[in-house]
Amino acid sequence: MPAPKEMDSALTSLPLRIGAYVPDDLLEDWFAPGTGMNPPSEKALTEAAAYGRRFECEFKYYPERKEGVFWKWVPAI
Repeated sequence: MPAPKEMDSALTSLPLRIGAYVPDDLLEDWFAPGTGMNPPSEKALTEAAAYGRRFECEFKYYPERKEGVFWKWVPAI
């Protein structure tokens, strides 16, 4: 199951420095189904980062929180 279209829309309109938080079970379902969880597979995390870049977002996985975060980066001033 790919990321829902609503997520595409959310990341497209995400303001700078605001994040979208995704639990690790959804990261696995959306980006590398069937590869295992706890923690999410490297493939899921790599695909999530590539997905974020399509919308000019950074991505980071936080294992202690069991979630990934997409956010718009702030250009250097």
